[in-house]
Amino acid sequence: MKTLLSLIKLAWVAVVITLGLCNLNSAFAAGLLTPNNSALPELQISEHHVDVVIENGYAITKVEQVFFNPNNQDLEALYSFPVPEKASLGEFVYYIDGNPVIGEVVTQQKADSLYEQEKQAGRDVAKTSQNSFKTFETQVYPVRANDYVRIHLTYIQPVHIDTAIGRYVYPLENGGVDEQELNFWSYKDSVEHAFSFNLLYRSAYPVEQFRLPSIANAQIKQLSQYEWMVSLSNQSGNSAASMVDEGQPTAAAQAQAQLQTQSAPAYQLNEDIVVYWRLQNGLPGSVDLVTHKQPGKDKGTFMMTFTPGMDLAPIHNGSDWVFVLDYSGSMSGKYSAMVDGVRKGLGKLRHDDRFKIIIFNDNANMLTSGFINATAENVNQQLSRLDAMQPGGSTHLYDGVSMALKGLDSDRPTAVLLVTDGVANVGVTQKKAFYRLLEQYDVRLFTFIMGNSADRPLLQGMAKLSNGFAMNVSNSDDIVGQIMQASSKLTHQAMRDVHVKISGIKVNNQTPEQIGSVYRGQQLIVFGHYYGQGKANVEVSGKIAGQKTTFNTSFDFNDSEQNPELERLWAFASIEALQDKMDYLGADKDSEQAVTDLALEYGLVTPYTSMIVMRDEQFAAHNIERRNKNRVENEYKARDQRKHAAVSHNRVDQQKPMYKKSRPSFGGGGSTSMITVVVLLGLLCSRSRPAHASAATANAPRAKSTEPNKQSIRVL
Repeated sequence: MKTLLSLIKLAWVAVVITLGLCNLNSAFAAGLLTPNNSALPELQISEHHVDVVIENGYAITKVEQVFFNPNNQDLEALYSFPVPEKASLGEFVYYIDGNPVIGEVVTQQKADSLYEQEKQAGRDVAKTSQNSFKTFETQVYPVRANDYVRIHLTYIQPVHIDTAIGRYVYPLENGGVDEQELNFWSYKDSVEHAFSFNLLYRSAYPVEQFRLPSIANAQIKQLSQYEWMVSLSNQSGNSAASMVDEGQPTAAAQAQAQLQTQSAPAYQLNEDIVVYWRLQNGLPGSVDLVTHKQPGKDKGTFMMTFTPGMDLAPIHNGSDWVFVLDYSGSMSGKYSAMVDGVRKGLGKLRHDDRFKIIIFNDNANMLTSGFINATAENVNQQLSRLDAMQPGGSTHLYDGVSMALKGLDSDRPTAVLLVTDGVANVGVTQKKAFYRLLEQYDVRLFTFIMGNSADRPLLQGMAKLSNGFAMNVSNSDDIVGQIMQASSKLTHQAMRDVHVKISGIKVNNQTPEQIGSVYRGQQLIVFGHYYGQGKANVEVSGKIAGQKTTFNTSFDFNDSEQNPELERLWAFASIEALQDKMDYLGADKDSEQAVTDLALEYGLVTPYTSMIVMRDEQFAAHNIERRNKNRVENEYKARDQRKHAAVSHNRVDQQKPMYKKSRPSFGGGGSTSMITVVVLLGLLCSRSRPAHASAATANAPRAKSTEPNKQSIRVL
């Protein structure tokens, strides 16, 4: 009973901090951009259709849009939308004279030059580029007077299951953290006519339920034992429209669509679409393998997914809590909610717990004089000070993190929680400096990234380096799922220093090379290349509570021609690894060229490369080989074959299971009290717009570091 109460107490801290982050608002969204104070007339988003297929461990998202120019002069369209997490954007199509033309990837500088050349010549041209970690930006010229243009793009991303819960996010909200951008551009995010969102889910692992927490009118339908469809539309009647096929719609289909959309209400692209699904309780831990090998080739690509079923014991120690809170200008609409979350969290600490609070904008300030006991008097005093603060200014993230790491007690478990929606834009901003700072301390940082405009590469990199974890939080997230996942990691040990070794078959280019930690409920996804066929021996090793632990299995690597998207997924994961090294060691020409070469070979939009679309004869005139066109057409063919085939069973360790236990979930063996708490909180939040965030803290104790000049802190 004592252990149970301790677990509930720890979980409550995460729960109530997170609860205060309900009702966060976002000021800007995906949409057409027009310079402020400009005499240029505006374009319209006439149609916006999203089709998602999730199968074989990854999601394929196709976004088709129609822009309309209601004016008497030709205009240029500029559309911006947030970069989806781990998204490989490899297909961009512009319909010229009614025919789809597939784009090719070139260096960003070359794409900019080609776009301007074609534009100045009055020829049809379009381009998609990546603006750092923030947005993808699409330019189209011309949008003829009183006419329409149609484009579509497709991106691919791996799908993770966390504690038997899957999550897909179609990001639309822009966090509104770039003041220069906000001062220059105005966003038009209204879809004037037809909007639709269709998600097809296919998996051999049984699903019990789908949920869209922020959307009341979504249609959810189970098509078969292994298939589900989620649909949303601004059309009256049945929103479960068929998935959009490749190519130009027929004249009859266009006429029907026009009739259907004339009276359709406008749809605002200002809220993320978040889809959850819950797998059946009690599924075994497993290893899944998906491969792709081109006919006649010796080298193939693989994606190996580990879903652990292992003993991660609960932990229940007293603790020190460090709250590092962003109160810069972009937090204006979120600050009071964040403080309310801290209020509830502090109210649940025990009398022998301690806390300190650090806030940061232009610089960091410690509200408390070091750690103070969690007495009612101390809590109320600090909350009054927080209530009196007014958010504003810039984001001196380094100052906040640096202050949080000072004065920690090596004899007490410590949790450092960072909550931010922004980008380090004053003081020290280089990623390398943040990493060097964290290397001096043996403490784990747990970061909660609010919105789509935060510097995810930096914040996730810091969490990974410290062996903590980062959680991305959308305003449309489900408070129940986020709380339960964070609390599950808080109250259980983790597997540290994880390594994956594959022998018996030749493999190379494995990524990630450095895995770090795997927390309760998390999956581990590994990409790589393999050669030939045969039986592979696979070993996953790491430390649990300081003790070496090893899991083993063996299975056959079988070839498949049905998953060409794996090549892009591997390339993107490799690019991420190269970018991480550049962030840590510093950028150099060789590393930048390696990223560019991978992006050009596999047709990916990156900060160094862009996708350009021109008339076919112009590709020839500029000596641009149509490699991406061939790759995309091969992907079309494979998707069509998969669509008409049975759902794939990708588990490969049935004969020799790697794990002896079931994968963790929130059904069955969980604490009834905790589940009741979470459900009640979900009901409370459902009374308002379910815009949610999550919070969690540290994990299992770590041994003191033996490295010189490195402070060792006990962590939860």
